[in-house]
Amino acid sequence: MAQLRLFAAAREAAGTSSVVLPGATVAEVLASAISQFGPGFEHVLTTCKIWVNGEAVDANTPVSDSDEVAVLPPVSGGQ
Repeated sequence: MAQLRLFAAAREAAGTSSVVLPGATVAEVLASAISQFGPGFEHVLTTCKIWVNGEAVDANTPVSDSDEVAVLPPVSGGQ
């Protein structure tokens, strides 16, 4: 289990900003999120960066109960 934190478009697609999900790796946590939140969330996820405890990681990174997995979509804006 890990705390999944969702930002911007990922938060909108999931309808929540955070949730605790099962998984021993980042990939397993994200698979749980896709299963729970559906294809709209899965589509947004393809453009996102994933961080664990403030560091960029890949899908094979192990996670534990004390870890925070953050889903960060690309940011745009300004003038």
